[in-house]
Amino acid sequence: MYFFGHRDCFGLDETVVRGAIEELIQQGVEEFLVGHQGQFDGMVRRCLKSLKVQYPQIKYWVVLAYLPTEKREYEDMSDTIYPEIEGHPKFAIERRNRYLIDNANIIICYVNRLCGGAYKFARMAKRRGLTVINLGKADLECD
Repeated sequence: MYFFGHRDCFGLDETVVRGAIEELIQQGVEEFLVGHQGQFDGMVRRCLKSLKVQYPQIKYWVVLAYLPTEKREYEDMSDTIYPEIEGHPKFAIERRNRYLIDNANIIICYVNRLCGGAYKFARMAKRRGLTVINLGKADLECD
């Protein structure tokens, strides 16, 4: 189970994100992976941290695209993983997203625009047959 979305998530209520996660927990999903780049990722992490109190069986990890360069960038690293993915740092987020799609069966995303990385990877996940739950408004139907 993995999450990704646009860097900004204007208009998305945190209760919607929490509800989507909680529904999956009630269906038996217990492991979650989330990125660390934008507002959507931050919202998901807050929801997972809060839901862990109510559902102690769940586990979640923040999957880093690259290691933080400053301590304030990511204070607590106890819930992080850093997959060893080769390549130029310029493409770290893209490589991380590909890795996660290769290792997930369900994606919850926030995609409102028909462009950008979130849209590209949501479509890729759908083409590969993964379950994709979009909390945004973009049409992700594959050609």
